[in-house]
This record gives sequence, structure tokens and C-alpha cells, in this order.
Amino acid sequence: MLLPFLHSGVIEAGCDEAGRGCLAGSVYAAAVILPPHFHNEQLNDSKQLTERQRYALRTIIERDALAWAVGVVTPKEIDEMNILRASFLAMHRAIDQLTLRPEHLLIDGNRFVPYPHIPHTTIIQGDAKYLSIAAASVLAKTYRDDYMNALHAQYPSYDWNHNKGYPTKKHREAIRQHGTTPYHRLSFNLTGESTQLSFQF
Repeated sequence: MLLPFLHSGVIEAGCDEAGRGCLAGSVYAAAVILPPHFHNEQLNDSKQLTERQRYALRTIIERDALAWAVGVVTPKEIDEMNILRASFLAMHRAIDQLTLRPEHLLIDGNRFVPYPHIPHTTIIQGDAKYLSIAAASVLAKTYRDDYMNALHAQYPSYDWNHNKGYPTKKHREAIRQHGTTPYHRLSFNLTGESTQLSFQF
């Protein structure tokens, strides 16, 4: 059973990202403010849901949320700043667009760059613990999947409609055969043939 909030009586926004470990495509993040008495037994970490469940839940979340928004950081920006900072920036961009200002942020994970003037709490595996983070994970995942499916129509060789830009064997083999696209993250270890340097925060 996921929890509705961390602080009772406070306007909380849950935040999560999608696409951090991908070789191609933007990183997406969502911020969601749910009503205090929101309840949905199916809502869970988006990785634990089927595609059909995620899209059905997206409709419910967008209908019932007090506010929601999606933020995006491009592959070029990811290469310029590193994926960790880009993930935080995507969350900030989502929060920027909320039509209701949250009083507290629930962040999936263990690190975050503070958003100006709004306190936050980082929660490891928060998308499996809090409804608002789970809702954000569903929006971030589905909107990013839509984006990667659209890119697949332009670049069908990379199998993005199935791997969504993640480093599958087929994706890496396509990079070896066809080279990179404008949507590949050039700072990443694209072919898997060399040791990837870890990003320093």
C-alpha cells in the first residue's frame, strides 16, 4: 500500500524521472500534486506496471491531479552537464510548470539539487512508497515512451520502439553498423567496448 503523503496538511509534489540510463533521447521528469484523499490500488512504480496499465493510469492521474507537469532535458544538454545534473534539471523544469505551487517536494532517489524556496525530501525507491512519486513515474515514463516511439519512425534501425533508447544488444549493434544520430548521448559509452567513466556530481 503506497502512502498518500509524507507531511499531512502540506501541498506535496512527487517527482521522478525516466530515461536516465539510456544511450539516446532526452531525459524526462514529472511532478505531480495529488488530492489529499486520492486513492488508486493499481498505482505503483511504473517499472512494475504493464504498458497498458501505465497509459490507463496516465489518464486518471491527469484527470484527478491538482497539478501535474513534465520537464525535458535534451541529449545535447545531457552531454554538456552529465546525466545526474540533467535529471535534476528535468525535475526543476517540471516543477517550474506546475499551476499550483507545492510546499514540499518528494524526490525519488537519494540526491537532489534543491529547488529554490521549496524544501524537499529524497526517498530511495520512493516510486514504490508514495502515491505522488508513483504518479510522477508513470507520467515521466509514458511521455518519454511516446517521444522515443516518434523518434523510432525517423530512425527505425535502432529499435527504439522496443528498447526506448536503453543499451540493449540490438541498440548497440545498430550504433556500430550505422553510427550515431543527433539524439544519441555522445558522452555515454555507446558501444560498450570501453570502460565508461563515472560522472562526478
